[in-house]
Amino acid sequence: MDVKDYYKILGVEKSSTAEQIKKAYRKLAVKYHPDKNPGDKAAEDKFKEINEAYEVLSDAEKRKKYDQFGENYKYYEQHGGRPEDFDWSQYGGGGGGGHTYSYSGNMEDMFGGEGHFSDFFEQLFGRSFSGGGRRQQQSSRGRDVQATMEVSLEDAYNGGTRQVEVSGSRLNIKLKPGLYEGQVIRLKGKGTPGRKAGENGDLLITIQLAPHPGYELKGKDLYADVAVPLYTAVLGGKITVPTPGSALHMNIPAGTDSGKVFRLKGKGMPAYDNNGTAGDLYIKSVVHIPTKLTEKEKELFQQLSQLNGNSHA
Repeated sequence: MDVKDYYKILGVEKSSTAEQIKKAYRKLAVKYHPDKNPGDKAAEDKFKEINEAYEVLSDAEKRKKYDQFGENYKYYEQHGGRPEDFDWSQYGGGGGGGHTYSYSGNMEDMFGGEGHFSDFFEQLFGRSFSGGGRRQQQSSRGRDVQATMEVSLEDAYNGGTRQVEVSGSRLNIKLKPGLYEGQVIRLKGKGTPGRKAGENGDLLITIQLAPHPGYELKGKDLYADVAVPLYTAVLGGKITVPTPGSALHMNIPAGTDSGKVFRLKGKGMPAYDNNGTAGDLYIKSVVHIPTKLTEKEKELFQQLSQLNGNSHA
């Protein structure tokens, strides 16, 4: 089997920064997302492959091991081994020039199931490998499974329910308000099955917040630009401010200049697992200059101009 090149899958260089990798992943995830390619099996497989690559390259520790061992990093990570502990090149046909195989699953599965694992190594190293007989089978916990879920800013703000498919089964996940970038949701017992009555592994879902066209999130604070009509900016009045939750009404004082920032305390992103607390919402006014004036409006603006000592032909 060929070793997967996660850098090539994401279309980045091995020297790429974490931010470059994240940017490349998001671009590909949008392109191959199942919602945009309904019924396209190739796109679905590509989407899974992209997520697999990003899961490793977005984690500094996993990326370091992957750069050192390739896909074999999973074996060393699970069993605490070192590269000199196991010679994978023996499985490339023997002798110089053989291929190096990568395998990240359970070793007994690789050699044909329960019992065959011991038989294989007994043939290579003799019966002393298993102490004179078959290896004693012991119960073991299943492996954890990692996945990535992209969540809109609205869902992160309000919470809700998302459905995911794991091993052919659909699971409903309840999302609490205040989800943040990089947060890991653990679904206990939803990983791979344990062996010999061992407990199942867990499903670990890493949250990624989708970029929003109207808001920027910094920590728990939200930042947005809001259009303010010229007359309201000059005379003062109320405007409606959309938020990821419900719309807010705020007073604009007379003489508000474009670029003025207003702070709405406690109207930012809710704090996860801390009910009643939230970040702040920062609103920057963008004064909207009317472009289609009636003759009467032009006349009035000219009068105002003259009152302020300005003259126009």
